Amino acid sequence: MKRIGTQEDWFNRAKAVLPAGGFGNFDHHMIMKKGKGSHIWDEDGNEYIDYLIGSGPMLLGHGHPEVLEVVFEQISKGMTFFANNAAGIELAEEIIKAVPCAEFVRYVTSGGEADMYAIRLARAYTGKEKILKFEGGYHGMSAEAQMSLAPSRLQNFPMAVPDSAGIPNSVRDEMVISQFNDFEITKSLLDEYDKDLAAIIVEPLQRIIPPVDGFLQFLRDECTKRGIVLIFDEIVTGFRFDYGGAQSLYGVTPDLCSLGKIIGGGFPLAAVAGKNEIMAHFDKAKVGQDGFLMQLGTLSGNPVASIAGLKTMEILRRNGSYKKLREIGKKLMNGASDLLNSCGINHRIVGDPALFDILFTGRDVLNYRDTLGADSEKSNMFNKVLRENGIFKAGAKLYPCLALDNHDVEKTITAFGKAAQSIAN
Repeated sequence: MKRIGTQEDWFNRAKAVLPAGGFGNFDHHMIMKKGKGSHIWDEDGNEYIDYLIGSGPMLLGHGHPEVLEVVFEQISKGMTFFANNAAGIELAEEIIKAVPCAEFVRYVTSGGEADMYAIRLARAYTGKEKILKFEGGYHGMSAEAQMSLAPSRLQNFPMAVPDSAGIPNSVRDEMVISQFNDFEITKSLLDEYDKDLAAIIVEPLQRIIPPVDGFLQFLRDECTKRGIVLIFDEIVTGFRFDYGGAQSLYGVTPDLCSLGKIIGGGFPLAAVAGKNEIMAHFDKAKVGQDGFLMQLGTLSGNPVASIAGLKTMEILRRNGSYKKLREIGKKLMNGASDLLNSCGINHRIVGDPALFDILFTGRDVLNYRDTLGADSEKSNMFNKVLRENGIFKAGAKLYPCLALDNHDVEKTITAFGKAAQSIAN
């Protein structure tokens, strides 16, 4: 079927059938047509260097030929079965080889599902109900995850603030909210609630904010001491920061982790992975009816997604992949910082070479509340000029990918310079 229309045409059609005219994700006015390598094109024919890359999963770039080859081969054999398939089993084996905490794997379709089931597993395993999360941490769309995700009304810790309508007040009562990178507040809340806490769930890199030295190990030690399940949300960082994820890079092993994005090679696939004794709650024969956690999904472990993930992971294992990714990220970070410094613009490059953004602030950024002090008008102007100069990124994240070449990096840094000049003027 041939689809013809401008972005405006398509957006007007979208408004008639989609709430707010979109899928709930990126700028609804942007109607994307195709992607190849590190570039994407919209329906008006505008070409961009892509630093959104599907919100992270396209680490190899769009349409990698080796991934396409195995995907087309699998499609000819069958697209989904609602039953075990060899590619899904092999992918689970590879995840277990790579990820330190993974002794067993259970597939779902989205990262939000994986986080939801990780929380439910912790409750089933411990028999306790409360969950500690960090203000500003993103863990999907479940009721628990939507507590204090991006609160505009700041409360004293540990009060949870719902970020969505439709969440029962009872959910708020089961959540304990702490501040990322704050040892003192977190320790005091653990002392107060540890008899009721089933789990701590944390992004090892919270959105773009790195953990301070010792914070993740502090969480590990406290959870071990108190019998609390430690969950790393590695939907974003898994296989992006290191082949074994952030837990491998940082050297701290959780009890459970959620994985997504890259393990599906650009197709819908996510997973919960973790210790045998916790994952056993998916197996009624081991834990009995009372301990059994029901989980099923029509597309869980889909063979097309599994084969795409397997090939993506094979390519990532090749010598130099992560070194190249980090070199690209460092060039971009240094280029942006040098240009902003030359214009006398206060800023912080926050994150990791594999995932970062620029915040316009003169203060260090250690937690969600620190991000609120950044100048959002400057950020909006910066991102607007980047897009006008062919650089496509999210409002608060920049994802490098392995398809970027030197020309892409040079063009991006040139665009950084133009954006810095716009702010300075």
